[in-house]
Amino acid sequence: MTRELIISLDAMGGDHAPDIVIEGASIARERVPNVRFLIFGDETRIVPLLTRYPILKGCCEVHHTDKIISADEKPSQALRRGRDSSMGQTIQSVKDGKAQAAVLAGNTGAQMALAKFILRTMQGIDRPALATLIPTSRGESVMLDLGANVECDENNLVQFAIMGAAFARTVLGVSKPTVAILNVGVEELKGSDAIKNADRILREANIPMDYKGFTEGHGLGGGAVDVVVTDGFTGNIALKTAEGTARMIANLLKRSLNESLLSKIGALFASSSLMSLRNHLDPNNHNGAVFMGLNGLVIKSHGGASAKGFASAIGVAIDMAENDLAGKITRDLKNFNSTAVEQDEDQLAENDDTIVEMNIKEHK
Repeated sequence: MTRELIISLDAMGGDHAPDIVIEGASIARERVPNVRFLIFGDETRIVPLLTRYPILKGCCEVHHTDKIISADEKPSQALRRGRDSSMGQTIQSVKDGKAQAAVLAGNTGAQMALAKFILRTMQGIDRPALATLIPTSRGESVMLDLGANVECDENNLVQFAIMGAAFARTVLGVSKPTVAILNVGVEELKGSDAIKNADRILREANIPMDYKGFTEGHGLGGGAVDVVVTDGFTGNIALKTAEGTARMIANLLKRSLNESLLSKIGALFASSSLMSLRNHLDPNNHNGAVFMGLNGLVIKSHGGASAKGFASAIGVAIDMAENDLAGKITRDLKNFNSTAVEQDEDQLAENDDTIVEMNIKEHK
């Protein structure tokens, strides 16, 4: 990393705040020495924690507030009183240009409401979406939306695809990511009208992606594509089902390996492979969902993430800022919209030619 980055942190969000937040910052600082932090929250709790981690000395600026958004607070309540909270001030620092990205844990609904209110959506984006990396047998894939939008039309899904492709180019380093819409089948006739219309639009889009059409649920774990697009209702269920399945497999495997002396000996010989599997399925290694489509970078950490998990979320924020995610989305939207205008003009011209031909035939 060639330039200093400043990341703002809400120290008071999540199940184990502020301890996990500060420890996570220390891990992130060790990985990326040029990152600095603006930390928002109760300084009487934050400052003593900072003394435990010498690596954070001189790179943290604490901003005190005793206002905290609770985990069960409604988004409407957060909007009324949340601007002065640790969550609101963390997001505001991005708006004011004091930080390149914000990382928060805790109340997702409140985060989305405040982020959308403070930062506003990008031009050309109707609704922000929540995107994250999911582990697959091929490595990782991007999936969005994960719960920000329960119902979506074809324009929302197309915009999600554009943003997801930019995310994949930024984080996965894929120059032309493969993209598909999650559906109940791969046939073009299946799915809702919104899904079928989005499919038609994306097949004609001029965007740096390799659009593959539809993918089914079993394609998620297999890594069928780099980017999976869906509405927030389906995406949230799919993600949590996958996380639950991963935990079930881990528990069953652990139980099986402890059933007998022979299985314990086998586990000892396979310890390196088992550790690799555990690391790949560990949600802390894939932590950090991005609120896509806003005029600023906001990354959400799991509320129950470990310090390593929070550090992963900070790592996502650094990648997003360093690789200009917002710029990629803006350029892709511009190319997409210009192509759409050209297609509309071509269609109008074709319609005009048809009308002229009909008039000539009538006169004859």
